[in-house]
Amino acid sequence: MSYTGPTDLYIDGEWTTAESGETFVTEDPATEEPYAEVAEAAEADVDRAVAAADAAVARDAEWRSLDPRERGAKLHAFADAIEDRKDEIIAVESHDNGKTPFEASIDVDMVIDTFRYYAGWTDKVQGDQVPVPGDRLNYTVREPVGVTGHIIPWNYPFQLAGRSLAPALACGNSAVLKPSSTTPLSALYYAVAADEAGFPDGVLNVVPGRGSVAGNHLAEHPEVEHVAFTGSTGVGKGVMERASQNVTGVTLELGGKGPNVVFPDADLDEAAMGCHYGIFMNAGQMCWAGSRLVVHESVHDEVVERVVEQAESTPLGSGIDDDGRMGPTVSESQQQEVLDYIETGKAEGATVACGGGVPDDKERGYFVEPTVFTDVTNDMTIAREEIFGPVLSVISFEDCEEAIQIANDSPYGLMAGIWTEDLTTAHTVADRLDYGMVTVNEYPVTQPQTPFGGFKQSGLGREQGTEALREYTQTKNVNISLE
Repeated sequence: MSYTGPTDLYIDGEWTTAESGETFVTEDPATEEPYAEVAEAAEADVDRAVAAADAAVARDAEWRSLDPRERGAKLHAFADAIEDRKDEIIAVESHDNGKTPFEASIDVDMVIDTFRYYAGWTDKVQGDQVPVPGDRLNYTVREPVGVTGHIIPWNYPFQLAGRSLAPALACGNSAVLKPSSTTPLSALYYAVAADEAGFPDGVLNVVPGRGSVAGNHLAEHPEVEHVAFTGSTGVGKGVMERASQNVTGVTLELGGKGPNVVFPDADLDEAAMGCHYGIFMNAGQMCWAGSRLVVHESVHDEVVERVVEQAESTPLGSGIDDDGRMGPTVSESQQQEVLDYIETGKAEGATVACGGGVPDDKERGYFVEPTVFTDVTNDMTIAREEIFGPVLSVISFEDCEEAIQIANDSPYGLMAGIWTEDLTTAHTVADRLDYGMVTVNEYPVTQPQTPFGGFKQSGLGREQGTEALREYTQTKNVNISLE
């Protein structure tokens, strides 16, 4: 093991071991070798973290009463601390998760931009005066909800933690961050940044641990006022059920089966590149992956040829020791799950246009070849279930109505892409797609300023943008009789 960064829990402003003394070992998915030994939080450690967070947002506590402009300055200092360690965090993320340094650098930059964006919001969260009858003054105030719990998945460990932490902290809340036990390391750098930015003790706590223990306990904790969870739809339903025991608010960003709809007038080179990037970045381990290519029959062969050519020319590797542009899947179990889906696709009659297995030149690492299936119908398993790997299902359509029907025929509704040069088509189809995010002539794309979230079983609530400020505040109405 070569990792030399933080490995302990961070609770109430201090680095600490788990009360039980238990640890767990992570591995580098590109080499299959142990990478770090990390303190494993149990329920007692979550209790300590929540108690510290609760004290940090008491009405007379420093963080709650801090001038909003000063809170914004601390968030800027927080972003500075992350930026100062950007190269270190990129390397850690690549070894811990398997993503290439190129992809990890995008994640870190997104976090820096997100904290700076919300630093500007700290003194702009405001209520309204409400016109009411009679001699009264009536107004609303938006207050922090209190202790927020953040349960983060393994596919974007650093970026997704920052996405929910930044608005929560900007609104004056405290936070308990529970990263995935598969990829816990980059989250610990948030604790380092909190120290350097001068956050009061208890405002930010980081407790790596098993989801079945630490995650579940955080979701059902009576002192937690809001839980942000990103992950699978099945686990998200369990988080929602646990949170409901205390009527705790939730933000759920869950699964997806995104369609990229390519019309015959599209720039086919651009469409192919966008579809390639939308499914093979991060080895396809993305909720917003464009895992269905819904393409007009007249340009089907041309688009497939372009996508296959790009897939077959994508160098695989960690990016640390080679020039990889697509990394491994995160674990052996994830690799096997993806391979099982590929076999299901073959058994149900889909045709493998490229890929379909483990690359011959990789003796180690949990790699899966970029895989493209043709002859897919929308009722096949590979077209309906979230594979969470580098597997693209190509489905053809005859006309616009059929394209919309195929795209919407899914239990998910996170992100959809449209490829066309016609503005009428773009607006008409965007209006009719049952997705929380629709992007035209690029895929995927998001910014700190834009809301992120989906329809149907893709989630509940929104991250990013002004929508997230509503997730992490609660409205108080004040009525004053002036008679």
